[in-house]
Amino acid sequence: MTEIQAAAVSAINVEMTFGTFKAVKDASFELQNGKFLTILGPSGSGKTTLLRLIAGFLTPSSGEILINGRSVRAVAANKRSIGMVFQKLALFPHMTAAENVAFPLKMRRFDARTIPDRVAQYLKLVRLDGFENRRIHELSGGQQQRVAIARALVFEPDLLLLDEPLAALDRKLREEMQLEFRRIQKELGVTTINVTHDQREALVVSDQVIVMNDGEIQQNAAPTQMYRMPSNPFVANFIGVTNDLSGILTRVTSADATARFGNVELMGVHGGAVALEDGTPIKGAIRAEQIRIASAEQSMAGLDADFRGTVLDAIFEGERHVYEVEVPELGGESLKIIHHDRNDQSALEPGALVHIGWKNRDLQIFPAKQ
Repeated sequence: MTEIQAAAVSAINVEMTFGTFKAVKDASFELQNGKFLTILGPSGSGKTTLLRLIAGFLTPSSGEILINGRSVRAVAANKRSIGMVFQKLALFPHMTAAENVAFPLKMRRFDARTIPDRVAQYLKLVRLDGFENRRIHELSGGQQQRVAIARALVFEPDLLLLDEPLAALDRKLREEMQLEFRRIQKELGVTTINVTHDQREALVVSDQVIVMNDGEIQQNAAPTQMYRMPSNPFVANFIGVTNDLSGILTRVTSADATARFGNVELMGVHGGAVALEDGTPIKGAIRAEQIRIASAEQSMAGLDADFRGTVLDAIFEGERHVYEVEVPELGGESLKIIHHDRNDQSALEPGALVHIGWKNRDLQIFPAKQ
C-alpha cells in the first residue's frame, strides 16, 4: 500500500488577532513538496503576517500550521528547518560573501572541514563564484541578493521563505532576480513561499498563487487559472489591468450569463461558485489586453462583441500602446485597452474613431456584491 505523503506546508483555519483587529481570518491552504507558492496582496492584506506565522515569529490565535505533517506550534522558530530572505537582507557588512554564507553552518555546528566546500557550492549556484572574498559594500544590489539566497539555502532547509526581498530593486534588476529565484528553486527543488505585492513576480515565479485582501484568502490557484478565471472582482482587478462594467443580469445558465450594460446585452462566463439570479446587479470584468482595437475602417471579424468608440488618451510604453476609449453604447463607459501588435507601428491619436471588440469567453461576470 502506497503511503500518502503529507503536504510540505498546511494551514488549517489559521487566524491571527492583534487586540480587536483580525490580521488573518480563517486561512487554509496546502503546499506540496518542491513547489513555489506566492502570497500576493496589497499592503495590509495579511500576507506578511501569514508568512511570519509560518516562520514561527508569531503564534496563531487559532488554527494550526503543519510543516511536513507536523504541527509547529510548540517548535521554536530557530529549531525549524527554514531559510529566510528578507527585504532588508540583514547581511553582515564586516564579513565577506563567503563568511556570510558560512555563518548559518557555523551556528548549526556543521563539521568545519565541510564548510568551505559547501559555501563554494552555493556561491556557484547563485553565480557568485569568484566573489568569495568581496565584502558586502563591494557587491551590487543584485549580488547582495544572491549572497542572501545562498545563505538561506546553504544548510539545505525544508522550506525557503521570501519576504519581499526584491522590493527595493529597480525594475530591470528585479525582473532578472525573479528569473534567478525561479531557476534556483527549480534546480534545488526546495519548497518555497514568497510574499509580494508585485503581480508580475507572482505569475512569473510561482506554481501556486494565493491572493489575499483584508486578511482573507480570495483565491488559491495556479497562475494561469488565477489570471484567466479570477474568482471575484477583487482578484480580477488586482492581477492585470481590468475594466469593470456595471450591469443587470438578464439570463443565466450553467455555462454562461447574459447581462444588460448600458444600451446593449452582452454574454460572458461565470465561475458558478456563487448563485446568480435574473435581475440581480452584476459586475462584468474584461482584461485590457483581451479587447481588440482597430481604426474605424478596419474589421472586427471573428469577435462576438463589436462597438464604436472614441480614443480619449493614448500612451506609448515601448512594447505596447495603452488606450482609453469612450464607448457610448455602454452608457458612456471608458475602457482601458492594451494593444501589442508589433507589426502596427502607427498609434491611434486622441479623438480617433475606432472599433473595439472581444470574445464572449473573455467577459467575466460576477455578483455585484461578493
